[in-house]
Amino acid sequence: MKFLFVVQGEGRGHFMQAIEMHSMLQKHGHEVVACLVGKSPQRKIPQYLYTRLADVKILSFKSPNFVAHPGDKRPSVFFSVIYNVMKLPEFSQTARFLRQTINQYKPDAVINFYDVMLGIANIFHPMRVPIICIGHQYLFLHKKFDFPDKLKVELDSLLVFTRATSIGASKRLALSFYAAPDDTQRDIIVVPPLLRQSVRNTQSTKGNYIHGYMLNSGFADEVQQWHKRHPDIEMHFFWDKTDVPETYEYEPGLTFHYINDEKFLQLMAGCGGYATTAGFESVCEAIYLQKPVLMVPVHIEQECNGYDAMKVGAGIVSKTFDMDKLLNLMQNYTPNREFVTWCNQAEEHIMKAIEETIHNYRNRWYHRFFARHLFR
Repeated sequence: MKFLFVVQGEGRGHFMQAIEMHSMLQKHGHEVVACLVGKSPQRKIPQYLYTRLADVKILSFKSPNFVAHPGDKRPSVFFSVIYNVMKLPEFSQTARFLRQTINQYKPDAVINFYDVMLGIANIFHPMRVPIICIGHQYLFLHKKFDFPDKLKVELDSLLVFTRATSIGASKRLALSFYAAPDDTQRDIIVVPPLLRQSVRNTQSTKGNYIHGYMLNSGFADEVQQWHKRHPDIEMHFFWDKTDVPETYEYEPGLTFHYINDEKFLQLMAGCGGYATTAGFESVCEAIYLQKPVLMVPVHIEQECNGYDAMKVGAGIVSKTFDMDKLLNLMQNYTPNREFVTWCNQAEEHIMKAIEETIHNYRNRWYHRFFARHLFR
C-alpha cells in the first residue's frame, strides 16, 4: 500500500515518529510516497529528516504555530492568536495545497502526525482517503485521561486544538506511556510509544554528565547561570539555535549542540540524567534507556506530558532548569522495566491498528457504493 505523511514541524518528536513509521511500513512491504511538513518561517526542516527519508519526496507548507514571549521561553496565547489570524490567507492556500497533493499522489491512506491544517482542510475539502492520526496528544481526548490541576481555559484550548487536528480522521492512535483500554466511542486506540529502532538497539551506560534538550533557546540563560555555580558538572544541551556554531562551547564543561539525532542519542545513552522541556518523544527515549528526567514544561501540552510521565516513574516536573533537583534524582532513581516491554510491542499494536482501519474504511466505502448504485 502507498502512504502519505503529514507532519507537524514544531519540535523534534513528530519527526522521530515519522522516521520510525516509515521504517515500520517499509518492513511490512508498504511505501511512503510523500512527507508534507507543516512549519513556521522560524523553523527549518532538519537535515536528518532528509537523510532518513531519502526515498521520500519531502515538501513543506505553512502551518499555524505558537509564538513565544519576548524572552523566547513560553508561548504567548495572545501573540500566537494575532500572528496566526494575520496568516489566514496563506493558510487557505495551504488547505488547497494539501488537497491537491493528496489527489496527486493517490495514497491508500494518510497518516497525520498532529498537524492541524489537515483537519482544517478536511472541513472545506473532504479527503476521500482514510486518515489515521497518531500522537500522544490523542490520549488527552480519552474519557479516562487524568489531567493535572491547571486552568480550565488552557485545557479546553488544548482539547479543541487536538480535535481540530483529527477532523475527518478514521482513527486516532494515542501514543501512551502505559497500556490502557481503547476508547471506541472517540475512535481512539491506545498504542505504545513509536520509538526508533536505533533507540531500542542502543546500549545504555551510566555516565556523570547531564544531557538536555530545550525547544526554546531562551532557557539557555537558566542553564548557563546554574553551570557557573557548578563548573565541575559536565553538561550537553541540544537546541535549534542557528546563529552560533553547531557545536558551541559556552564555557568549559557546558556545550550546546544543534539538533542532530545521532549525536543526541549517543549522548543520551551515556548520560547520568536528562533535562528537557517535557516533549513526549525524548522523555520516552530517556525512560527506555533508564535515565532519570527533569521535565520543565513550556506549555499546557507539556504540563500534561510531565504529569503523565511522573506516574510511570520518569522523574520530576520543575518550573525551571534547576539541575540540583536532577542531581538528587540521579542518586535515587529506579528504572521502569515494564515501560521497556510496552515499547517493544509498538510495531504489533500500530500495524494492526493501521491495517484494520484501512480495511474497515474500504468496506464502508464498498457498502455505500453498492447501496447507492445497486439497491436504489
